[in-house]
Amino acid sequence: MPMITRRHMLAGATAAAALAAGPARAAYPDRFVTLVVPFAPGGASDLVARVLSVALPPVLGQSVVVENRGGAGGNIGIVSAARAAPDGYTLLVTSSALVVNPALYAKVAFDPAKDFEPVVDLGSAPNVLVTLPSSGITSFADLIAKAKADPDKFNYSTAGVGTTPHLAVELLKLRAGINLTHIGYSGAGPAFQAVLAGTVQLGSVALSNALQHIKAGSVIALVQTGAARWPDLPDVPTLEEAGYKGSVSETFQALLAPAGTPAPVLERLQKDVVTVLRQPDVDAKLKEAGFGVIAGGPDQLRARIAREVPMWKDVIQKAGIQPL
Repeated sequence: MPMITRRHMLAGATAAAALAAGPARAAYPDRFVTLVVPFAPGGASDLVARVLSVALPPVLGQSVVVENRGGAGGNIGIVSAARAAPDGYTLLVTSSALVVNPALYAKVAFDPAKDFEPVVDLGSAPNVLVTLPSSGITSFADLIAKAKADPDKFNYSTAGVGTTPHLAVELLKLRAGINLTHIGYSGAGPAFQAVLAGTVQLGSVALSNALQHIKAGSVIALVQTGAARWPDLPDVPTLEEAGYKGSVSETFQALLAPAGTPAPVLERLQKDVVTVLRQPDVDAKLKEAGFGVIAGGPDQLRARIAREVPMWKDVIQKAGIQPL
């Protein structure tokens, strides 16, 4: 019988421990990653997610697919992402609905701070107030003067109650002391078409939905709600420049993971997504669509969520918007 040495005993113990622990876990990612978009195809979040789905695989090393789960103003998709396994294979690409919906709806089944790990503050687009060249409104100052002279004359379209374009105008109404009647539609497309058709006098939409029409001259941009002038629209003032301080409101896009996702996975995702966003072709593609790339890390996104949840709650309450 061969002699059993201490080395043999240690080797056997190591092998037994390995068997007890089960097969070694493969390095992340070892299969495709799903980006859940809580809206129908064609919207802003969907556009950003699809840009990532093309640009990210060469860096991440795996395919990235987009899954649209629309409904209930984004709540259905957001909740589905929150309840997904926290392993980095199901992520959420969402808009400002993440921070607006907790105050807009009587009941929401998610907490934006507790149910998610922030990964990247992807980018944002200001909201823009547009009108037809034939409307007779020549500037933002002209609109304010006419709205004050005839308080019940003007209406405006948006993609629906509680969207940031809607809340941006409600915030303006509070700041400027004017009245504009809200006409909500089922999405940004129908809301913008209502402006083009002359069904409404004004439209409040995310810049990404109006930029090409503004450039083509089919609509006039009266004002936008960003913190600074948009590079492609240097003649369009911001609300802050027009004298309405504290009126910055943007539709942001963010990447989040379910709470409990391992730190190494979050770090890998953050690094790879920021790398992609800083690629000149990706930056140009998003800017052309009306998005400003931010590529902010988890701390920046966490701070945005903490800041905007109470901000939009205050606007919703002061505007008298009843919970849905």
